[in-house]
Amino acid sequence: MNLVIVEDNTLLRENLRLLLEGEQGISVEGTFASAEEALSPIREIGPDVLLVDIGLPGRSGIDLIGDVKKDNPEIEILAHTVFDSRDVVFSALKAGASGYILKGASPREIVEALFSLHQGGAPMSPKIARAVIREFQTSRGKEEELLTAREKEILLGLEQGFTYNEIGTNLHISHHTVHSHIKNIYEKLHAQGRRSALFKAKKKGII
Repeated sequence: MNLVIVEDNTLLRENLRLLLEGEQGISVEGTFASAEEALSPIREIGPDVLLVDIGLPGRSGIDLIGDVKKDNPEIEILAHTVFDSRDVVFSALKAGASGYILKGASPREIVEALFSLHQGGAPMSPKIARAVIREFQTSRGKEEELLTAREKEILLGLEQGFTYNEIGTNLHISHHTVHSHIKNIYEKLHAQGRRSALFKAKKKGII
């Protein structure tokens, strides 16, 4: 595994270099103190993995992650930082980081995270993994609440191939009420018709 380290703390950067150079299977190809200093060499080196701090001077580590992924999408990136806020975590992941390890992790945890990342994993500190799971669960709950119970019943009727009249009969409501509900469903799902609405509802986990 060819590795590049971007860390502005001189002592930590040197300690990481010494730790990782001594690890069989890892070759440290460069260490840099800033995004500006690192970007051109990273393009030339084309490392397998980039270990990057988020709180860099000048352009942030998130900016660097985005630039690197745009130029070399095959490079795997592990964020190594003190920042554990939701916004920073998700900004880094959206920019292209596939792993997120908090500073304070043991040397062995860092090494294992790098190998896991290189092998296709998505290593994260337990606190970060929990935040990601919580965000997913919250988002899923919001999606499920997008439609009312009645709208879900009508959508299920559409899925089963019933006509508006048949849905109305089954639910003891008028054809016009069904039509009104379906109009609301399409608007909420930004759908153009029955097929689009069903596709989007399934994708969002609503039905």
